[in-house]
Amino acid sequence: MNNEQVFSTEWLGRELTMKTGLLAKQANAAVTVQYGDTVVLATAVESKNEREGLDYFPLMVDFEEKFYAAGMIKGSRWIKREGRPTDDAILTGRMIDRTIRPLFAGNSRKDVQVILTVLSVDQKNDHDIVGLVAASAALTLSGIEWRGPIGGIPVGRIDNKFIFNPTYEERKMSDLDLIVAGTEKKIIMIEAGGKEIKEDDMHEAFLVGQKELQTGISLIKEMVKKVGIKKGSKKNILINEEEKESNKEKEKIVALANDWLSDNVNKILFDKSYYTKGERKLAVGAIKDGLDAYLFDKNIGKDHRKFAIKETVDKAVDAEVTKEIIENERRVDGRKLTEIRTLTSSVKTLPRLHGTGLFSRGETQVLSIVTLGAPGLAQTLEGIEGNGEKRFMHHYNFPPFSVGEARFMRGPGRRDIGHGALAEKALEPLIPSKEDFPYALRVVSETLGSNGSSSMGSTCALSLSLMDAGVPIKKPVAGVAIGLASNDDMSKWKVLTDIQYLEDGKCGMDFKVAGTKDGITAIQLDTKTDGLTPDILKTALKQGLDGRLKILNVMNKAIDKPRDELSPFAPRVVTFIIDTEKIRDVIGPGGKIINAIIAECDVAIDIEDDGSVFITSVDETGMEKAVNWVKDLTREFEAGEIFDGKVVRILDFGAFVELAPGRDGMVHVSELAPYRISKPSDFVDVGDEVKVKIKEIDDQGRVNLTMVGLDDNEKLWKDKKGMEKGGFERNGGRFSSPRTGGFNRGGPRNDRRGPRKPY
Repeated sequence: MNNEQVFSTEWLGRELTMKTGLLAKQANAAVTVQYGDTVVLATAVESKNEREGLDYFPLMVDFEEKFYAAGMIKGSRWIKREGRPTDDAILTGRMIDRTIRPLFAGNSRKDVQVILTVLSVDQKNDHDIVGLVAASAALTLSGIEWRGPIGGIPVGRIDNKFIFNPTYEERKMSDLDLIVAGTEKKIIMIEAGGKEIKEDDMHEAFLVGQKELQTGISLIKEMVKKVGIKKGSKKNILINEEEKESNKEKEKIVALANDWLSDNVNKILFDKSYYTKGERKLAVGAIKDGLDAYLFDKNIGKDHRKFAIKETVDKAVDAEVTKEIIENERRVDGRKLTEIRTLTSSVKTLPRLHGTGLFSRGETQVLSIVTLGAPGLAQTLEGIEGNGEKRFMHHYNFPPFSVGEARFMRGPGRRDIGHGALAEKALEPLIPSKEDFPYALRVVSETLGSNGSSSMGSTCALSLSLMDAGVPIKKPVAGVAIGLASNDDMSKWKVLTDIQYLEDGKCGMDFKVAGTKDGITAIQLDTKTDGLTPDILKTALKQGLDGRLKILNVMNKAIDKPRDELSPFAPRVVTFIIDTEKIRDVIGPGGKIINAIIAECDVAIDIEDDGSVFITSVDETGMEKAVNWVKDLTREFEAGEIFDGKVVRILDFGAFVELAPGRDGMVHVSELAPYRISKPSDFVDVGDEVKVKIKEIDDQGRVNLTMVGLDDNEKLWKDKKGMEKGGFERNGGRFSSPRTGGFNRGGPRNDRRGPRKPY
């Protein structure tokens, strides 16, 4: 039975359509959202039971890209099924997670899973934002406790004019790539990249984006009115008398614990400045130990004490830290609200590497290492948005020792991929073009210590390492994390610069902003509030700029511009253009010629369809040989040019001489010497080095050579080598017989074998 209900509205010149009731009926809710011909299915499911022992809300957001959505079959010969999500899919899932998470009931321990499946893409409309709107619609209908709906919108800027929901083509022309998500009144999530956007312009983009995203929210509300919200699961499970008594006892113990905490947390946390993460952890540990001892004295059993500590301490610490910041502008480590921790920067940290940068901010420490490679080492991308390549790659690692832990290492997770992508986005606008710097660039950032925004630490270390490697980035880039302390209704708030452990709690935010001295290149915002006001965002942008300039000042003392020369251990790239018709001559049948050049010269060779040739090597001699080889293969020969060549083949009518690798010309038997030669093999052997001149290039492109008239060949003729018995000597086009004297020979010059045979 088809119970599908359809809701549509016009949104910025294109139709936005939501459908429900037809697909995925066993989910709590399922909504299909279409914009243009891009379609995303969102499903929301909440588990029936709470998970015991969790201290966080178990939300899973999965963004599934299907190749069929773009009419594609996976390019791998062996694997055709979609496998591990692409980095883009992971980043989109994280973006939607950061948008919807703040509006859930934080005390729930039921698993909630939102799956976004891309069913169709039109290569014009961004499926990321369609997925975000679809997730909002599904959650709103699901009956899951969630304070939505929300909306989102991409914002671009072309010629200083904001555009909304830009197409892929418009995004290429835009200097701003922004996604704003939020409620009707507040902004919850920001993801931005830009080409040095001024703070005031970025703030304006936030506000106009928040205004334009209302269409999606309005359509969801219209759908809810007609469809209704599914009844959520209830908690009215029968509880026996014993459990009721246990719950009452727990409530009494929690109240007892809170009384002690209200008298002691401030004394312990703020009795001195805790400069290190370890000291702050010890202070929190002292609070837990003190509470445990107090409850023990009150004859509370071990299990109940453990329960009370878990339920109360972290909340009390978070509340006290927030209160002190708001009321007294006091931080646990003694810093002012706009003060950045101790900064250090250095380069050339390790030998032989192409470039390194070490950046520390307090206990956060990141080492970035640059490796330069041939253009062909760029990453090949295959996805539903099309195929392409990526020549600038930043990979971020977060080993457990960076936070003093011992745990399994299982490769990069979603967080690692997200942090690496953010720093990469921050530097992308400053990376030189392939024409100006024809290298593939891979940078690995190793987090050696973490206490607050290692992603922004990696941005700074990444910038340092690129300049140390001699990559001509236009300007250095720095980043800083801005936080927030606010009360529940956000009537009081303070913005913090350079947040760290204990400062990213309830009613807070993590506003990461990176850029140059002249503007913003990347922003990532997530918040634990129900949204941020324009004033908060404006203050965050201002403090972000001030902090960024302070950090850049320290970085510039280590290195303030790219080095003039690359590391001696880095490969060199020589670039030149050849005729596109000659590409096949360089490659050869089955790649025979190009593979021979690569093997013999120890180089990498990349040839593009427009005839651009990139030869990469660390060996100068091999590089020079390969360059000359390719140029000789593709050069246009001209009559009169003289070459030192090697005899490579001998036939009855002449000898073939190699002028360049793979390029031969023929010396007819009559052009080998100034006298009559019976057979070419009587005069030269394969492998002989001879001097030749191009006599002509015929209308079929064949190169005809001569050895006559070249002084370097005199040594071959002095003993009349190979001279035919009774033959003639030639002098300036005249032949003379040793027996009868000379005579003039009229007409075309042919030997007695007849006209020259084709070859």
